Amino acid sequence: MLSALDLGSSKIKIVLAKESPLELIFKYEVESEGIRRGVIVDSEKVSSILSSLFKKIKEETGEKVSEVFTCFNGSHLFSLPSKASISVSRADKKISPEDVERVLQAAQEINLSGNKKAFDFLVKKFIIDGETEVDDPVGLEGLKLEVEIVSFCGFYPYLENHKKSILKSGIEISDIIPSPLASCEAVLTERDKERGVAVIDIGASTTSFSIFEEQNLVHFSVLPVGSMNITNDIAIAFKIDLDLAERIKKEFGTCSFKGKETPIKIEIEEGKIFLISKKVLSKVISERMGEIFSQLNQQLKEIKMEKKLPAGVVLTGGGAKLAKIKDLAQEKFSLPVRIGKILNCPSLERELEYSVCWGLILYAQKDKERKERFLGQSVLDKIKNFFRIFIP
Repeated sequence: MLSALDLGSSKIKIVLAKESPLELIFKYEVESEGIRRGVIVDSEKVSSILSSLFKKIKEETGEKVSEVFTCFNGSHLFSLPSKASISVSRADKKISPEDVERVLQAAQEINLSGNKKAFDFLVKKFIIDGETEVDDPVGLEGLKLEVEIVSFCGFYPYLENHKKSILKSGIEISDIIPSPLASCEAVLTERDKERGVAVIDIGASTTSFSIFEEQNLVHFSVLPVGSMNITNDIAIAFKIDLDLAERIKKEFGTCSFKGKETPIKIEIEEGKIFLISKKVLSKVISERMGEIFSQLNQQLKEIKMEKKLPAGVVLTGGGAKLAKIKDLAQEKFSLPVRIGKILNCPSLERELEYSVCWGLILYAQKDKERKERFLGQSVLDKIKNFFRIFIP
């Protein structure tokens, strides 16, 4: 059984799946406490919620969760490209596992300020003698070995707090990956990644942005703003409480309104009707979402990829369910845009708020299959595990 845990600012979600064939067997979510903008601020409260959650799962399914795949989130996360080169050490010029380890360690030697640390990385490519690009250089001949990687970095105290919250609940951690990568795993095909694509995952209080080209992750970031900010904007605009604002957003929210203005009638309690303007509501929502998309498009400009993604933009996360959001995104990015579908799980296909959880399941399955195929860990797996300093 595979287990995935997503600690979100609004909801804590867990998914259990059978491995062969891959099949969803259980999903559940509870209200989140002690988490703000994707970052755990009260580990005791989160740990208590998790303990109750795992107990409930045991009672309802008979399955005891002993370890989970989980993810880091928050605007403190960022990616950093780096590269390094070494001379091949053996006299016969065959590249050894030790050479691979040396070049990867050299690439990981990046200077970060304060309490920021690199906690994982992805290899983009190995290059032999400045010409030949390979996925696995071990056993090949060459004089010089180069590597290009993307390191995943974050604020160390936040990462430690995340790990402690899970371990205190009595659950082990199988692996931790950045939340943006998990959501990409759930909604992107290999063809998307090859052609060039961006994924925008709109959560409650964060929005992540990931870009792939030629199968490689070339950029990711997390903004400290999400669909809950839209709820706040609606509450302020119409002078109503947050619960009613959230209801209005889910039932009537749209990023665009054209046509005759007719007020929306909402029964707030028996005999009481509240009227709101469709036009004003769409204006409030479109301004906030437009601001988010503009910030992300600016990132595309900075890395010189504006309007250069043939597979376009894929929207996922709970915030992607807003009506007309696809139209607004097309306007802002001038690229093809589609609402994501969760892959390999028909019952979750449109439940985009579970994209991170299901992405973790797909990641876990691929990780296990790869290790079984190579009869254990490859040298790269072992080296990567050396750098996973946050997992006991």
